[in-house]
Parts: sequence; structure tokens; C-alpha cells
Amino acid sequence: MHSTPQMTVQAASQSLIEDGPAGISRAVNRMIGGIIGYARWPAVPPSGTRRLCIIGQPRLAAPISQRLPGGYLVRAERMSAQAAMAGSRCDILFLGQLASSDRQRLIEWVRGRPILTLTDDDPRCLYGAMFCLAARGPGLSFSVNLDAVGRGPLRIDPRVLKIGGPEGGAR
Repeated sequence: MHSTPQMTVQAASQSLIEDGPAGISRAVNRMIGGIIGYARWPAVPPSGTRRLCIIGQPRLAAPISQRLPGGYLVRAERMSAQAAMAGSRCDILFLGQLASSDRQRLIEWVRGRPILTLTDDDPRCLYGAMFCLAARGPGLSFSVNLDAVGRGPLRIDPRVLKIGGPEGGAR
């Protein structure tokens, strides 16, 4: 299997997981809001709300808040891979556990489109999502797949690579 270039970035202290499922949900929402803050789409939706499409069964991200930290508004909707690719106008794809064939089709479909891809089902960030969330120890961290980030018109501020880590930088 071909692995893609990647850079692991530790989450900032703001993403420490509080006890229980509600704490995990809050940490995931903080992390998603932070990641969205570093993304730049070619156009702003008239409503100011980004459409977040949830595909598969998330391990960590349930529920996703409509108002994320940082003031970002999202409309989260669960749908099938086929529905997402059939003109659903997703700005963000959140990939949970799903068949590898569906994941592969979605990642191929996203290439060249201004769609942010996140997952909580690929801790090593090898399968094509831009950002991969993982619970590690008492915190939540994420990895960045630089190859995936570089494939499309969505721009990610490079400062996201400097978040966290003991020296304040990427590892």
C-alpha cells in the first residue's frame, strides 16, 4: 500500500478531554472549530453556514455542534457516501467508520473540489483525509495529510502545522 506524506501535529492544551462522552464531544467540537478556522474556501456561503456532511459512523464526533468554537456555523447532516457525491453541496466531509471502498470513492471524488475532509477513523492519517482526529491519552490530537491538503483548491493556513507539541511546533 502506498503511504502519503504526512505531518503529525499535537493538539493544543485546549483539546484536553474532560471525563465522559460529553467531554469528548466538546473536545471534538473545539478541534473541528479550530481546524475550520485555518481553512479558506474560494467562496463564502450566503448564509455564512458551512454544510458538514457526516458519512459513516463517527467514533468520536457525536454530536457535532451547529455553532463551533471560533463562531463558525455548520449544518451537520448524516448521509451516505452516494448522497454526498450526488450533489449534496458539502463544504466539509466528516468520515467515520465506513467501507474502505466508500472511503476511497469519496477521497477520489473530493480531489479538485473545495471540500475539507476530516476523519476519526484513521489515526495514522494514511487514507486520504486532510485532518485525522484521534483520542490519545488524556487529550485529542490530529494529524495532517499534506498530500491531501495540496490536492485541491481549499487553502489551509500553514500555521496549523505549528499548533501544539512541546516546543510549539509540528513533529
